[in-house]
Amino acid sequence: MSTVRRVGRRAASLAGVLLLAACGGPAASPGAGAQGDATPSETAGTAAPPAPGVTQHAAPGPPLAEPAPQPPSPDELAGLLSREVPERGAGATVVVPGSAPAPAGGTEHRVRVEVEGGLAVDGEAFASFVLGTLNDKRSWAADGHTFSRTDGDADVIVVLASPETSAAMCRPLQTNGKLSCRKGPRAIITHHRWVHGSEDYGDDLTGYRQYVVNHEVGHYLGRGHVDCPAGGAPAPVMQQQTMDVDPCVPNPWPYP
Repeated sequence: MSTVRRVGRRAASLAGVLLLAACGGPAASPGAGAQGDATPSETAGTAAPPAPGVTQHAAPGPPLAEPAPQPPSPDELAGLLSREVPERGAGATVVVPGSAPAPAGGTEHRVRVEVEGGLAVDGEAFASFVLGTLNDKRSWAADGHTFSRTDGDADVIVVLASPETSAAMCRPLQTNGKLSCRKGPRAIITHHRWVHGSEDYGDDLTGYRQYVVNHEVGHYLGRGHVDCPAGGAPAPVMQQQTMDVDPCVPNPWPYP
């Protein structure tokens, strides 16, 4: 009789297991909890895999930082839009519109800036470079001069022109379009040098451009050419540094 009861209980238990399996319920074997190495406490927080057809989205992270703006290149500061140097532009210069007051103090000189038509030059950037150079504390401001910008009547006119046009404007001086000059109220800068600089200045194009502006406007202020005073000394700004700096070292400023 006891044997019959045990067989009956085993049959009932087996039937219950089969019923759970058929209904999709867990049909774990007695040793199922020992299949992995993790303990129950380690597996309790494990997230269940997403149900079929459900898309999981990651939480949004912090916004990406904007890249830092790059500083303008020396050519951009000088107004150059291209490094090509045409032998001749349109033949006539164009006044760069705009005005700016002179810094306080000193004797004021009104400056008008002109660029020959047909040159790949940003006139406003060129004008800003010219006035920024002249009003630098290392420039003629240290000698009591200050410069305002105008597009009307002016005391000095800074001109950027192609080699052929600048050579014609500088005559009777012979520049061959490779040298800049001052003629009357005009400080005439050849586009050839504005792009290429000079051998002694090498890669320091900004330094050379500051030099040529200070040098030609220095002539307008009544300064003449001078020689290098001693080997290794900063070249005077009124030295003809485009032609030769040695034995001095390049220097773009009247009062460095």
